[in-house]
Formats: sequence, structure tokens, C-alpha cells
Amino acid sequence: MSAVTESAPALAVPPQMRIHMAALGATVLVATSFPVGAAITNGLDSVVLTLLRFALAALLFAPIVYLRYGLVVPSVRDLARYGAISACLVGFFWGMFSALRYTSALNTAAIFALTPVITAGFAAVLLRQRPSPAARLALVLGFVGATWVVFRGDAAALAALDLGKGDLIFLGATIMMALYSTLVKRLHRGEPMAQMTFWTLVTGTFWLSLLAAPKLAEIAWAEVSLSVYGGIVYLAVFTTLVTFFVYQWSMAHIGPTRVMAYTYLNPLLVLAIGFALGEGLPPSATYPGMVLAVAATVIVQRAPASR
Repeated sequence: MSAVTESAPALAVPPQMRIHMAALGATVLVATSFPVGAAITNGLDSVVLTLLRFALAALLFAPIVYLRYGLVVPSVRDLARYGAISACLVGFFWGMFSALRYTSALNTAAIFALTPVITAGFAAVLLRQRPSPAARLALVLGFVGATWVVFRGDAAALAALDLGKGDLIFLGATIMMALYSTLVKRLHRGEPMAQMTFWTLVTGTFWLSLLAAPKLAEIAWAEVSLSVYGGIVYLAVFTTLVTFFVYQWSMAHIGPTRVMAYTYLNPLLVLAIGFALGEGLPPSATYPGMVLAVAATVIVQRAPASR
């Protein structure tokens, strides 16, 4: 991921391929955040968890930005742009940690599969983009495929679906993520993406500090397990700092709908991660859904650019 910067030397593959490879790699990292988040969500308050995640990522990114671009303090208008973007991210991550107290990582992965469709809606309103007919069909197929994987091809389980409190919370969080991806494209003003990412993290830390302030003094920090701290470090570095930068860089080049289309692969990736952790292969009934999700992702990427 570190090779994906504005000044990176040209590689042998075409630039578009580099962008898609980066977005796909970020999607793999995002998929790991569901099981990691589920494992640590009961160790700390969800707002405090998200605050530590943002603050640590900002601190780690600060020297990189300073060495490359110096100390550039944004104007009030620029801070407002970054604040709007980070507010969406804060809503998403707070919603994710809160939802995982009441629902499963697999359920959240299923709901997250709605992101490309919702993103396309926001892009139509805010960016005046209209997906091609092929892309529209692929968005629907991708959602069907991802849902198929989540429910393991069991139509009865899907019919009996009863959305609980956690699922509804995460649906709201997913809407915030879709809005975030569109705002990155809408509000980017040509500044280096590393700067935009850094100030998004800083303003997000500010919002979270306001939300978490009343709770910080109540936490017995010495009693928090090392596994929770380790999970926070992982989320801060890999699924926050790296993915924020890669997603924002990718969205500015190929648009939010194409980048978010990779989220159709999240249920498949969550199952793959589970298999790697010893949970066994998913049932064969999920395979058609996997094929649909992969096919839909490819169709969206190869379809003509949104008008």
C-alpha cells in the first residue's frame, strides 16, 4: 500500500490497474475489520474505541505528512470540508462498533453489501453521475450475490430474516459510509491525498473527542486487556490509516461507485478469513453467490464511466 502515493514511480502495469489493485487490497483490509471489531467491541465503549483508532492513526500519519509537505494549516473552509467527510466516517465506525454488540460480523458484512447501491444514489444526486445500464444491472446482481453468500444459499433463512437493533444501527452506518465515499469525490480540491487523509483523521478525532469526553474518566484503563489494545492498533494502522488513504486516492481517480463496488466481495472475504482461522470451507450452496458477487464487481469496473 505504501507504494500508492502521488510521487510513486511508475510501475509496469497500467495506472488504472494500479488504482483497482489498491482499492481491492483496501477492501481485503476492511473485511478484516469486521471480525477484529467483533472481538474487541465489548472491551471498551464504542465511541472511545473509535476515538483511539482515529487518534492513533492521525499521530502515526502526522510525521509522514509533515516530512513530505511541511506544516500546512488548512483554512476554515478547508477544515469544514474535511470535517464533513470525517463526520460521515465517525458515524460509520461508531455505528459499526455499536452494531457489533447486538449482531454478528457476518450480518454486518451482508448489510455492508448495500453500500455500492446507496453510493450510486448519492453519486447521482451530488455528482450528477448516472451508471450505465450494465453497471446498474451489476449493482443489483452484486447485492443478490453478496446476500446469497451471507445466508449460505438458504432461502428459508433469508425469508425468516428479522432485522434487529444492531442490524438497523449498521444500516444507518452503511448510509454514512456511502455518503462519505461520494463526498470525497465532491469535496476534493486537488490537494495531495495524504493531506486530505490526515486532516480527515484530525477532524474525525475532534468530533470523537467531543462525543467521548464524558466517558474517558470512567474507564479503568489498566483493566483493559492487551488484546483490545492490540486490536485498536491493528484497526488504526491497517483498516484506518492505510484504507482511508487508498480509498480516498482511488475515489478521486475512478469514482466512488467503482471503488465501493468492491464491497460486494466483503461477505466472501469474511468467509475466507474465517476459513484461514480454521472455521472450515463455506457450504457449496454459497458458491453461486460468490460467482455473482465477483461477476458483478468485474462488470461495474469494466462498464463505461458514469455519465
